[in-house]
Amino acid sequence: MNDCLFCKIIEKIIPADIVAENENVLAFKDIDSKAPTHILIIPKNHIESTLELTGDNINILGEMGLMANNIAKTEGIDEAGYRWVINTGINGGQSVYHIHLHLLGGRRLGWPPG
Repeated sequence: MNDCLFCKIIEKIIPADIVAENENVLAFKDIDSKAPTHILIIPKNHIESTLELTGDNINILGEMGLMANNIAKTEGIDEAGYRWVINTGINGGQSVYHIHLHLLGGRRLGWPPG
């Protein structure tokens, strides 16, 4: 997607504070942080939202989750706890239409969110 913000970050057109990367997944600090640790984990292939997940690409969620858990350990938030959030659509709070997992931690997170 030529106009996708996250695709431009993947292509290194737009700078980001990258914390982890592998062949399929990229993680970077959210510029609008909602917690002491707020990292976005995205697939390198453009998938607009959870609505576009199929049997052929569902494995990317597992890769995103494994990276989130590894980052939680590196950030030192694994034992106290953390949250994963994936927003879908306008009512779900999605603002960038490239699927992304928010890793939030470093403080007590309230419930319900939003």
